Parts: sequence; structure tokens; C-alpha cells
Amino acid sequence: KRFFVGGARSATAPDVFHKISLVAFLAWIGLGADGISSACYGPGEAFAALHGHYFLAIILAAMTALTVFVISASYMQIIELFPSGGGGYLVASKLLSPTAGAVSGCALVVDYVLTIIVSVAGGADALFSFLPADWQTHKFQTEIVVLFVLIVLNLRGVKESVIPIVPVFLLFLATHVIAIAAACFTHLGDIPAIVHETGVDLHNSIGQLGFFGVAALILHAYSLGGSSYTGIEAVSNGLPILREPRVETGKRTMMYMAVSLAVIAGGLIVSFLFFRVIPQEHKTLNAVLFEQVAQGWPGGRWFILATLASEALILLVAAQTGFLDGPRVLANMALDGWMPTRFSLLSERLVTENGILLMGGASLVLLWISRGSVAFLLVLYSINVFLTFSLSQLGMVKHWWEVRATDKRWKHSLLINGIGLTLTGFILVTVIVLKFHEGGWLTLVITGSLVALAFA
Repeated sequence: KRFFVGGARSATAPDVFHKISLVAFLAWIGLGADGISSACYGPGEAFAALHGHYFLAIILAAMTALTVFVISASYMQIIELFPSGGGGYLVASKLLSPTAGAVSGCALVVDYVLTIIVSVAGGADALFSFLPADWQTHKFQTEIVVLFVLIVLNLRGVKESVIPIVPVFLLFLATHVIAIAAACFTHLGDIPAIVHETGVDLHNSIGQLGFFGVAALILHAYSLGGSSYTGIEAVSNGLPILREPRVETGKRTMMYMAVSLAVIAGGLIVSFLFFRVIPQEHKTLNAVLFEQVAQGWPGGRWFILATLASEALILLVAAQTGFLDGPRVLANMALDGWMPTRFSLLSERLVTENGILLMGGASLVLLWISRGSVAFLLVLYSINVFLTFSLSQLGMVKHWWEVRATDKRWKHSLLINGIGLTLTGFILVTVIVLKFHEGGWLTLVITGSLVALAFA
């Protein structure tokens, strides 16, 4: 154990918090990777749902970027109100009721288990998109091995699990910004024509489907791209591991994540439109796009390989969020009596070892059940994410209404959280209704069972 995990740390050493806490840049990587990595699958899911009405992608890209900023702004207010952290669980517990908090906490725990699985499975999909088709048989075994490696890394400590992945995160940002910039630059002259064709396509689509039919199509694609916003809440959950001053570090981390996610997610959707990308077997939509963007470049094949490898690796980085925040939610629930007390205890490496082992074990079980199907897992994932989002926004709306007589900012703050509640609530209901028979019922059963266990 000492060889793999490392020796004991002194909890009373003067510099111990400095050694295990994260500055904004490292927090952006360790906690923000969950959000930015959703660009590997969220925009593709949304674009494919347009079903040939691809010129509506401009509207979809604008809605996606706007939603990222709205949800991020609402979580900045949560960071200010709850500087000790706790995220969705603490917000629902304090501002709604302990019962609502238990539901939110259980949804968060399941959400972080799914964060780990979706990230590992999505990373394998990205990597194997570049490899020969007959290698697909090794994909599932690769996912199992990666999960074991992540469990061991997290048992070593927070910084030990984040610092090695800094180059991966920077490679992901660089390659994707270059690909999006190249796609936009090479089609710069086409933008007036595309804007015109968007208007024509919108008019024709309304003629075929009716106004409400087009609105339903856009909202359907928008809701299925809801996985693009997953992970935004991770910073507010992870405040206890941020460097002082925590509130400022948390808000700075949130801003980094919002800007990077909005640019990459919105940029990919527009790039799909520029190249008229269509799905191909055994390839992600991103992989198809990068092949078309880099076609004919000197060293283009190496750029594609680096970009897809960075996607595979950033998704493994995103799995870190599940291991960083999931055990922390379990610890908070254990302190309130909703979970066994052992989940609040630190190991000799000053990590919540029991929580990490539970998250890793549950991830292995669900990965085995789903056989690593990202499309299936995303349905389970989105419902829990937006259940927590909605409860948090509802709690904040209630708070601002109750303090309206004493807080001069209440109107502005209520507006931000009110818009956040409307958007997240809409996506939650839409995904449950549309995907209930495609696996949505299963996530409700899993989360409901965990809630029942918490009450028991």
C-alpha cells in the first residue's frame, strides 16, 4: 500500500493545507475539466438531434453559450453565499429543507459516479475513433484498467492526482481552439451566406413543421446537449480544497471554466455546420470534424491524433471531478447523518479514502452493466445533474425573495437564479420525458433507491 499510495501525512504540519490545496489554475484543471470535457460529447449530441436542419445550429450554438454563462453566474452567487463549500447539497439543505438536501445529495453522488464512467467511456471512444476498427474489442478492458489507475491516484492525494494532468489539459485547449479557429477562418467568407441560409432554412422549416414544430426541434436538440453543462457545479462543491481566499479563488475558477466551455462548445457546433459533419460508424462527431479540418495540412494526421488523444485524456481528467467531489458530498451527508460516519473520515494521506473506494467500486459496477455505452450513460447522467441544478436554483430563488427587504441586490440576483431555474428545470423535464424509456427510468430507480437508503 505504501508503494502505490504513499506514506502517511501529518495533519498537524503547518504547511499541510498549502500542500494539498489548489490555486485557481489547478482548480480549473482538477474541477473544471468535468465541464470543459463535456464538449467532447455534448455539442455532438445536440447537433445530431437537429435531424438535417443543420442551419439551425447557429441558434443552438448561441443558446448553448448563453446557458453556460447563466448557470455559471448563478453558481458564483452560491459560492458567495456558501464560502465553506457544499454545493447543491448544502444549498438545498439550508435554503429548502434537510429532505430536499438529502435528495440533492443522493443525486449528486450518483451524478459523480456517472461523471467517472462517462468520462472514462467517452475517453475510450475518442481514442478508439483513431485506431483500427478491429481494436474495438479491447476498448472495454482498457476502460476497466483506467478506472483502477484513477482509484490508486486519488488514494495518493488531491494535488498528486491533478498536477500530472496539467499538460493534458493545456494540450486539449490548444488543439481545440486551433481546430475551431481554423474552421471559422477558412469559412470566414461564407458567413454572410450561412446567415442568409439560416434564415431561409428557418422559414422553410416553419413551413414544413410549423412554428411550434421548429421550436420543439431546437429545444429538443438544446435539451439533449444538456450534458455540455455538466460539471459547472463542481467548483462550488470543491471550495474546501481551494487556496485562500476561497471565494475569490472559486469565482476566478468558475470564470475560467465558463469562458473556455462556452467558446469550445459553441465553437464546435458552428464548426459542425461549416463542414456539414454527419455521423460515421465507430467515430465521434468531433473525430469526423477534426479529420475534415486538418485534411491536407502538413502533419495533419499527427494533429488529428494529438487532438483525439487530448480528448481521451481530458475525459480521464474529468473523471477526477467525480473522485474529488463525490467523496466530499458523501462526507457532508455523513456529518448530517444521511450516510455512515466512516465516509467523513480522512485516511493517513488526508483523503476521504472510503468515499473514493465507494465511488470507484460503484463506477466499476455501472460500467460493467452499461458496457461503456456513452449514449446510454448520458441519459442517466443528465437527469441527476439537472435535478441538483434545479434544486440549487430553487433554493437560491427562495433565499433572494426572503431577503428582499434587507438586501439591495435581491432583484438582480433573483433574476439570475430565476433564469437558471427556468433553464435547468426545462432541461430536466424534457430529458425525463423524452428519454424515460431509453434508460431515464433506471436513473430514477438508482437515485430513488439511494434516497431511500439515506432515510433508512
